[in-house]
Amino acid sequence: MPDTVALIIWLLAGVTAGMAAGELLKGDYDLGPGNLVAGGIGGVVGAQILQFLIPALRGLAVGPIVGQMIVAAISGAVLTVVTGAVRARRRR
Repeated sequence: MPDTVALIIWLLAGVTAGMAAGELLKGDYDLGPGNLVAGGIGGVVGAQILQFLIPALRGLAVGPIVGQMIVAAISGAVLTVVTGAVRARRRR
């Protein structure tokens, strides 16, 4: 179980990346407020998977936190894009 500070960092990184991905994908793929949710979920899940696969990236030192933020942002953006694509595909 992650500590509260790490969880907040993952959420912020994921939400930020989800909103950025949503802004880049205006049109059929935009989720509106769902960008926040998809980005946050993607950020937390991605960082959890990273910590499971690479135990050296645990903790609140500068190196591990930067790595966790990068992975949380990437996974938040990816989940937002995938969710938008699935939603657009289902509408057709």
